[in-house]
Amino acid sequence: MSSIAANQSSVTGDIKRGPILFAMLLGAFVAFLNQTLLNVALPSIMESLSISETTVQWLSTGFMLVNGVLIPITAYLMAKFTTRQIFITGMSMFTIGTLLCAISPTFAILMTGRVIQAAGAGIMMPLLSVVILNIYPIEQRGKAMGTIGIAMILAPAIGPTLSGYIVENYDWRTLFWIILPIAVISVLVGMRFVKNVTTISNPKLDVLSVILSTIGFGGLLYGFSDAGSSGWGDPIVVSCLIVGAIALLIFVLRQFKLETPLLEFRVFKNRMYTLNTVILVVVNMAMFSGMILLPIYLQNTRGISPLDSGLLMLPGAIVMGIMSPITGGLFDKFGAKWLSIIGLVITIVTTYEFSKLTMDTTYTHLIVMYTFRMFGMSLLMMPIQTAALNDIPQKLNAHGTVMLNTMRTVFGAIGTAVFVTIYSSSLKQYVLDQAGVNMDDKAALGKLMMESPQTMLQASIHGINFAFIIATALTVVALVFAFFIKKSVPKDSKGVPLTKPEVSTSQSN
Repeated sequence: MSSIAANQSSVTGDIKRGPILFAMLLGAFVAFLNQTLLNVALPSIMESLSISETTVQWLSTGFMLVNGVLIPITAYLMAKFTTRQIFITGMSMFTIGTLLCAISPTFAILMTGRVIQAAGAGIMMPLLSVVILNIYPIEQRGKAMGTIGIAMILAPAIGPTLSGYIVENYDWRTLFWIILPIAVISVLVGMRFVKNVTTISNPKLDVLSVILSTIGFGGLLYGFSDAGSSGWGDPIVVSCLIVGAIALLIFVLRQFKLETPLLEFRVFKNRMYTLNTVILVVVNMAMFSGMILLPIYLQNTRGISPLDSGLLMLPGAIVMGIMSPITGGLFDKFGAKWLSIIGLVITIVTTYEFSKLTMDTTYTHLIVMYTFRMFGMSLLMMPIQTAALNDIPQKLNAHGTVMLNTMRTVFGAIGTAVFVTIYSSSLKQYVLDQAGVNMDDKAALGKLMMESPQTMLQASIHGINFAFIIATALTVVALVFAFFIKKSVPKDSKGVPLTKPEVSTSQSN
């Protein structure tokens, strides 16, 4: 790739940034919205298509697996094809998959549609980040990257509320009919406005690396995802984790030997990139604690409807959507360090508040705490990602972006599995301590649930509270790391700073 300085002189003169960003943001928004819409609808799909819980879970697990497997090869695709080709192809595949899901009379067709959706959506977030790094000058990157937060954070938070309303009042296929026109508009806008903003080369695809990354990331993602429901001792879970870890290790070692690696692990030689990636991963895991544990508390323990559960999270989603571009502007002026520290302090306080839940905790208190928690996270998510990408040479933009998204996907699955395990283990221990009932003794457990349902409710709350304590501790670790963030100056393809540190305002502390 050419340097940003050279690239941007042509970009700013020949390319209209607004329409390109709008088309890609619309595509990313609908892709993220699609991921969260289906979870609430799974029971309705089970009943409608007469399938089991194990089968229906593949609609979510399969989507995530295809996403996770495709992400590592997106750097190769972005070097091989133009921005326009990748975007239109990806969104067209997503649109076709959505249509199949909307008309699906059977599970097989619905699953096929979900796989096609995932194949199209998998590249959207890495592509969007790379395009922004190429078309916006250094001093505007933060605000532009902050705009991504609207799609990345607002859409998943809106999903449960919208899905809860649709499922309670309409057929579940309506969810896909809502997504379809947005996807079509994104394709049409992309065909009209999206132009190539990256340098095309002709890299050689290492097939063995593709196979190893597929087995490695696919095995780990499935293993950690299934561990939350099947348990860590399940033979399939153990096998997937072992095979995935071995394949991933061989994959990583092979990348260091290749002249053109599929995934460039040398980005971790940049200290600030590595530090910010670690912080982002830890925060992402802590964020998943709220996304997983709160619905369990609200719906399973308190008996609150899916729609009301989604509405509780809606103010937080709106706050994050509003704050994302504002935070980006603040990043351009002040850098990532103090934004991250302030955001992490807020996140620590609010996460700890969720470790004190009871059967009498008010709905209002939950809304306020969750909204403030999302406000705290809005101050740190995109600034940390932008600071990480600013520290690596321009030629590694695609690889750095892909690596961030790969880490987010993998550790998102790990975080989900870990917090579900912490919750269930703590629940079991509470029941054993309070009632002397072994959770594996189905007869004794059934008797306890009939005779003392209050014990089971208290056990569930105890498990959730303990999991939030662990999430709080994780966030404290991220806060400690945040104090070591230093200013980083974006570099060209040769690693030469594009601006002098003393005159740069985009990364000052």
